[in-house]
Amino acid sequence: MTREELVAAYTAPGRLYHNLAHIEDCLAALARVDGLTVAEREILSEAIWWHDVVYDPTRPDNEERSAQLAEQNVRADVRHEVGRLIRLTKTHDVEASDRLGAILISIDLSILGAEPARYDAYAAAIRQEFIHVADADYRAGRAKVLRHFAAREVIFPDAAFAASYDRRARDNLAREIAALG
Repeated sequence: MTREELVAAYTAPGRLYHNLAHIEDCLAALARVDGLTVAEREILSEAIWWHDVVYDPTRPDNEERSAQLAEQNVRADVRHEVGRLIRLTKTHDVEASDRLGAILISIDLSILGAEPARYDAYAAAIRQEFIHVADADYRAGRAKVLRHFAAREVIFPDAAFAASYDRRARDNLAREIAALG
């Protein structure tokens, strides 16, 4: 897959949050991360580009399918690590010693710590991506996911992201959970 094909995947109809703007936001967040080697930055950049390339809200295997596509398309020397990182985005669980995993997951979740208006736009876009789900079912499912994140001791496994985003993320999550009823 070429970069143009990746861009086309992210600009497909129905992608209201998991789209090219999300990738650009993630790449911008990566650019602000200090202390990475050139190789680490390349691995994280590839993981960002590929992590949501397959996105069908009716399927439970998007991360695995995205990881497999990445492994078929990135350089052989980074293939395993890029695939491993993408697979972490299924649960957003990261081992304490996994620095690159912590950075990728923190970048992917950074929208949770956005300014309230931006967070609300994200939440509305997610609802539209799941428009096929009945309202009551969506509200219950979304609230369950948000409560899961809110209950975590650490939402952002990278310490710098946690310091920047944790308080606002918890406020956003609480506000959306309350609105979901």
